[in-house]
Amino acid sequence: MSLGTIFLSEVLGTAILLLLGAGVVANNILPKNKGAGTGFLHVNWGWGIAVFAGVLVAYKSGGHLNPAVTLGVVATGAKEFVPGVPVDAASIFTYLGGEFLGAFIGAVLCWLAYKKQFDEVADPRLKLAVFSTGPEIRNYTWNLVTEILGTFVLVFVVLAAGHWGDSATKTPAGLGWLGALGVALLVVGIGASLGGPTGYAINPARDLAPRVAHALLPIPGKGGSDWSYSWVPVVGPIVGGVLAGLLSGVLLPK
Repeated sequence: MSLGTIFLSEVLGTAILLLLGAGVVANNILPKNKGAGTGFLHVNWGWGIAVFAGVLVAYKSGGHLNPAVTLGVVATGAKEFVPGVPVDAASIFTYLGGEFLGAFIGAVLCWLAYKKQFDEVADPRLKLAVFSTGPEIRNYTWNLVTEILGTFVLVFVVLAAGHWGDSATKTPAGLGWLGALGVALLVVGIGASLGGPTGYAINPARDLAPRVAHALLPIPGKGGSDWSYSWVPVVGPIVGGVLAGLLSGVLLPK
């Protein structure tokens, strides 16, 4: 399989992820929306379904959609990402590049879908919240801990699920979507259990690329992009993902 195929797969899957994931946030918090005020659990489910759809679309690449997942796989010492794609510098940067580009595209598509709502007068913090996460209590150390823990759970459980069999291993033909559904439910659970303090980015591409889109797009009254916090949802998920990959070799017997 070519790296071009891997790149396109990750771009498409991550774009779907952000279009639907940012979209559920926009529907919930921007003014003059049918879904306004439906609550955080509604957002959790929206993000879970976004992951489900994105993973299904990115079947060629294994549906990472998340640098923390990619680097977690690297940390396990795996020889291949998917059959025929060795783990090396070229493939790692192909995955990461596709994930960040896809997240940027998805964020822009969400803005297009909600263009008139973004044009309405609203708290600038709400407009930023569609694109990126922010803590309820700003404490960089503990915000970082929350993101590390949430991402650790995501990557560790995904790696554990691989021992049960999935679309890339032993799941019968036509049932590969069950693996995607499992990841979706996991994301809903992480949001419901650990998402309150920071909004659970658990994905560097999901937060950083849309934050860049927020900075670049012509959104009236958008305010700043909160760059002082932007490193937390990048560093935390990377640390959590790598720790999960490293510990999976010890705690998840073959």
